[in-house]
Amino acid sequence: MRSTVQEGGHLGVMIAEVVAGLEPVAGKRYLDATFGSGGHAMALLDASAPDGQVLGLDRDPAAIERGQSVTDRYGGRIRLYETPFADLATALSEHGWDRIDGAIFDLGVSSQQLDTAQRGFSFRFDGPLDMRMDQGRQTQKTAAHLVNELDVTALTRLFFQLGEEPHAKRAARAIVLARSREPLQSTRQLATLLEEKLPGGRPGLHPATRVFQALRMAVNQELEQLEQGIQAAMRHLAWGGRLAVISFHSLEDRLVKHVFKAASTPPPVEGPLRLLPHVRLPAPPFELVTRKPRIPGENELRTNPRARSAKLRIIQRRAPS
Repeated sequence: MRSTVQEGGHLGVMIAEVVAGLEPVAGKRYLDATFGSGGHAMALLDASAPDGQVLGLDRDPAAIERGQSVTDRYGGRIRLYETPFADLATALSEHGWDRIDGAIFDLGVSSQQLDTAQRGFSFRFDGPLDMRMDQGRQTQKTAAHLVNELDVTALTRLFFQLGEEPHAKRAARAIVLARSREPLQSTRQLATLLEEKLPGGRPGLHPATRVFQALRMAVNQELEQLEQGIQAAMRHLAWGGRLAVISFHSLEDRLVKHVFKAASTPPPVEGPLRLLPHVRLPAPPFELVTRKPRIPGENELRTNPRARSAKLRIIQRRAPS
């Protein structure tokens, strides 16, 4: 999840590592695909002064509204678009950019979203079971729709696949039984039910954690959006351009690792040519900057415990040889 920013707040997760990894310079173009509160965008603008530019995307209209102070501060060097990052190609085209020199995806839910009860992301507050990143989309199903409409089999699959919940079937059965008496409409209703019906996990992990994660990811189609978004960003990287992705749980990190590995692995040589030792394999279009994911340092973890699960991976587009 992204940490808070702005004046007087945290500046996002692994800011220094992202700047070091993307190596921003003056005159270049950068994409912050998950603007949030602007921490990474401001760091890129500062590092690429005086004329580096940033395009910031966020599907949450509240984030775009908060970002006005950032656009005021940096003037024409930054432009914000309210759009999911899966549609970044459209935003780039409308902005007149064909190529970008670097991009950052900081995945997950921001502290502002978690700490706003009406968004329904957190079991720490009582609010509606919503969980939509972009609440203005009235046609999008909410978490309440999912828990009150899906059958036991579908709920079990959802909690197991997206939440990696070991007691997925128990949670699904408890929900279906409870909603037969009255619909589940609030975060407190669902959290209390799961706390009563599921065994405790590791210390500090609320029994509802994985189920809430699964519902949020399903509501917002997060894995589908992620794959579409990073593939689109890679297609628009200039020669030598770098893409950085910060993930916060194993499903995201596994997807990023798979996409990066596929893009940085030479294509197999088939047929008789594979037996010839002098055959030179074509270089893959990308190369890994990080063989293993980077993690936050101890100083950041002390000031921002929410960064503890963050993993940063970076890939670079090869220049033609």
